[in-house]
Amino acid sequence: MEQKERIGVVGAGLMGREIALVFALAGYKVLLCDQTESHLAQAMERLGQILEKGVGRGFYKEEDVLRALGDIATTTDFGLFADRDFVTEAVFEREDVKAAVFTKLDAVCRPSCVIATNTSTIPISVLASHVSEARRPNFIGTHYFSPVSRMKLVEVMPGFATAPATVDLAMRLCRSVGKTPIAIKDVPGFAVNRLLHVLMIEAVRLVEEGVATPEDIDTACKLGLGHPMGPFELMDATTSSLCLQAQEIMFEAYGERFRPRPLLKQRVRAGLVGGRGKPGWRTPGGN
Repeated sequence: MEQKERIGVVGAGLMGREIALVFALAGYKVLLCDQTESHLAQAMERLGQILEKGVGRGFYKEEDVLRALGDIATTTDFGLFADRDFVTEAVFEREDVKAAVFTKLDAVCRPSCVIATNTSTIPISVLASHVSEARRPNFIGTHYFSPVSRMKLVEVMPGFATAPATVDLAMRLCRSVGKTPIAIKDVPGFAVNRLLHVLMIEAVRLVEEGVATPEDIDTACKLGLGHPMGPFELMDATTSSLCLQAQEIMFEAYGERFRPRPLLKQRVRAGLVGGRGKPGWRTPGGN
């Protein structure tokens, strides 16, 4: 039986912990890293809850729960990534934060190890500049979508120096965990976020103009366009602050069509960003 690659994930937040989960469910041994043991404990608790709910809904079998959780080891020590074959970074969407992670990984991972970034907007070649030239052929973007445990798509983006074999490996690994990878050119925002944020910007403009409420716009998108979530529900789920950050990156790259709306900026400054237990467009205290 062919030995599976040893997988690493840096960042035990919303995205990172579920990236670790889908690899563990597919039979990979996963090392999940974060800054503190408490963050890691919270992540594992949350994954247990996701699996239990999934069992109740028929997504997973009972035996999947203990096996998958048992295949995820946790650590705060970057040195343990020395034996990994493929490591995905899934930390805060800011270049300097990601750069610090890449510098550490580049120093400890063996030369053949592939480093992947889950960035949603920052060009891969920009992030690859934070690893050595020797590492850049083994550097790639793999952008998953939330919730990773349910969403099938992964955008796969090679940087300027990414080797074809690295692209092939990323595509194969994505397929092996039940995802559908698509090849995307390395540009700011890639493909899905460029489409999504045009919709979000226009949705906020409609609210600014008093055309419709956030609730009715969400209903229109779900019932009229067949979307599973409306734009305001999605902003609450992913946080308006992250959406604003993405729009600012794309505005810098592409100009006026991605200029963030004044109402979104005002709400972010007021702390109405959404997220778990926080007021947003559709959550209590957000209107």
